[in-house]
Amino acid sequence: MNTILKWPGSKVRVMAELSAHLPVGNRLVEPFAGSCAIMMNTDYPEYLVADINPDLINMYRQIKEHTRPFIVVAMTLFSQNTTEESYYRVRKEFNENASMPLLERAAHFLYLNRHGYRGVCRYNLKGEFNIPFGHYAKPYYPLYEIEMFAEKAQRATFICAGYQETLGMVKAGDVVYCDPPYHGTFTEYHTGGFNEDDQHSLACYLLGISERNPVVLSNSDTLFTRSIYRAFDIIKITVARSVGVKAGEKKRASEIIAARQPNRDCVADAFSKSVAGAPAKAFATEGRQ
Repeated sequence: MNTILKWPGSKVRVMAELSAHLPVGNRLVEPFAGSCAIMMNTDYPEYLVADINPDLINMYRQIKEHTRPFIVVAMTLFSQNTTEESYYRVRKEFNENASMPLLERAAHFLYLNRHGYRGVCRYNLKGEFNIPFGHYAKPYYPLYEIEMFAEKAQRATFICAGYQETLGMVKAGDVVYCDPPYHGTFTEYHTGGFNEDDQHSLACYLLGISERNPVVLSNSDTLFTRSIYRAFDIIKITVARSVGVKAGEKKRASEIIAARQPNRDCVADAFSKSVAGAPAKAFATEGRQ
């Protein structure tokens, strides 16, 4: 299943490898939403999808809650703004019109993504979207993908939050998948970067969570990432790259999938201890809920 957005590093093409390491669970938690390729290509009962980019999360919420109006507004933008000049006019309005309704802003975000350079999403320090025109003959309008997303999104909760806050919401039965900005590559995704300290902090969070919940993540294949995820099972894969290469050229890069399952004996032992130490009244109350 392809996604609504063009997205560098999209996981659509590596779902066969990823799916083999994503276990069953009650809910999939994604702190780095991206193009929602994982949500669209898995079948969990529920999803918690987060990202620090408010424009991305707003678009997903608008499609979920106002599907038909979004389709109409976005389709109008696509049909009436087909030149390089109109692209920059739409981008200027997106950056400068602070009172733009959320539905229109969501449609503008999709337009900029599909007409901008190779689907790159980048903001300057002022918070302005600054990707140049992509020079496509006829940008694809993802009507089918929008409709399929709107249907799947009824199972999902979308929040604008950092990974720390999102991972703090993980509960029993959840599976965690992380696709953070990659080590050693483009990291200025939004107004803040994602440096090695952030990479290490994320790894520490995930290591702790993996004692209770299955955790899977993707990242660059570097000595640094292999070091910070040394407690995980690491699988090397090769993927295609589109950003930074000329049209028609092919470039391959190495990535890792790191996965860690909780020790079931430890989880059961921890649960038994918590039960033994809990007041009987608490269990009586829980049983009535």
